Amino acid sequence: MERTLKLGTDFSTIYAKARAVAPEAFDESSIRNLIGGEWQVLGSVVSHVTPVDQSEIVGPSMLSLDQTVTAVKKAAQMDKDWAKVALDERKSRVAKAVELLREHRNLLAQLLIWEIGKPWKLACADVDRCIEGVQWYLEEIDRQMAGRTPLTGPVSNIASWNYPLSVLVHAELVQLLAGNAVIAKTPTQGGFHALTLSHALMARAGLPVTLVSGSGAELAPALVSSPELGAMAFVGGRNNGRSAASSLRSLAKRHILEQEGLNSWGIWDYSNWDELSAHLSKGFEYAKQRCTAYPRYVVQRELFPEFLEMYLGVVKGLKFGHPLAVENPEDDYPELHFGPVISAKKASELGEAFSEAVSRGGVPLYAGSLSSGSFLEGQDISAYVAPKTVLEPPKSWSIHHSEPFGPLDSVVLADTEAEFIAAMNVSNGNLVSSVASDDLGFADRVKDESQAFKFGVNKPRSRGDKAEVFGGLGASWRGCFVGGDLLVESVTEGPGQLYGNFSDGSRYPVDV
Repeated sequence: MERTLKLGTDFSTIYAKARAVAPEAFDESSIRNLIGGEWQVLGSVVSHVTPVDQSEIVGPSMLSLDQTVTAVKKAAQMDKDWAKVALDERKSRVAKAVELLREHRNLLAQLLIWEIGKPWKLACADVDRCIEGVQWYLEEIDRQMAGRTPLTGPVSNIASWNYPLSVLVHAELVQLLAGNAVIAKTPTQGGFHALTLSHALMARAGLPVTLVSGSGAELAPALVSSPELGAMAFVGGRNNGRSAASSLRSLAKRHILEQEGLNSWGIWDYSNWDELSAHLSKGFEYAKQRCTAYPRYVVQRELFPEFLEMYLGVVKGLKFGHPLAVENPEDDYPELHFGPVISAKKASELGEAFSEAVSRGGVPLYAGSLSSGSFLEGQDISAYVAPKTVLEPPKSWSIHHSEPFGPLDSVVLADTEAEFIAAMNVSNGNLVSSVASDDLGFADRVKDESQAFKFGVNKPRSRGDKAEVFGGLGASWRGCFVGGDLLVESVTEGPGQLYGNFSDGSRYPVDV
């Protein structure tokens, strides 16, 4: 069936809208950095290849380390001034920023489609979760700040590309409410368009925000180790997180390091397959490119035939393709589970990982085809991946202990409870795990042995918003836990101990 681009959603039209809303932040051919309250084009300007169709779109101006050091120093001065602003005034300005984000919600979502490939509903959800989450903090912040003061120095935020609004901007707005100036680095793989527009709106509301672009490796000494910083928040892979943790240990700086882990669904003594099918289908949203996705299934061997029937029905029913491809230009946005993965390189890596697992003895349980996707005639589809699944992946598999961050699942069979628990705990800590079981006693025993921070029984767990605590165990997290009151406590000084998973081995768990 021939498809066309939804009317008015081509990138040039969307970018022109962003420039009209925030001309101070967007040039015709580059995105500016926000330093010391001023929008500037510094460093080298690079284009960005959108995963949607591999076309080149406007990219950011990439700073050098020296330029970023200067940005941090200017942010530190803004922090000194912001710490003197009364809480009621901080609330008023953050509320104004939330109002502006809500006003431009659709434009932010459209930018997310083009730069990171999110389907429309998921892009809107990213913006909405940010707005709704910060609104909750606006209502709770008086209580949360009682007896507490902001840290000395701005909070540096380095986040991954997959949730620019609901993770990064959300955290910044709460940090600002708590009395801290903030610095954010745009992810090099995408998210800078929506982040730039968001920060233009935040600055317009009178908030002390800094936004910089550049190579993470080059800018890390300034954004992680600068003595002017009050805290550092990081979301990303374990290798980069480990490097950040090493730098922070010597400085004893407040930190939040959210890192990857292999989240698992376990199935044991179970019968409600329709309910599990619905959970698994929803779990493929955004091609499992999120920290709380479940790419591994640990299945009781005798249940495998029933699991397989259910699972194949799920993967064969997934809808994926170009996030803006419709039958008629006036049609609504297409209903998709996912669009592209973040890059053609990532798509290639996922294909190679599947082939590697099979070549080393894994069983190719399912290998979807891109011919099932919805695309424009002749478009580049090199960043798209059809779902694939490996049964009994070999232990020598290069990602046996890591999350694939894409629609590549693995299924492991277990005969005993001990095997089951060991198979679910292969990554030395992870963020979420779940068990599907009719035997709640068994589920409780597995929960007690799980190395996941959040554990679900017959339901998935998520990052959560508002009052819900979030953190990790083992190598999936370092530093303060966040969410609810803990997010405010992580960037303030006050009574009581911090809850977290700290580099010195201390851990103060909370009930999740």
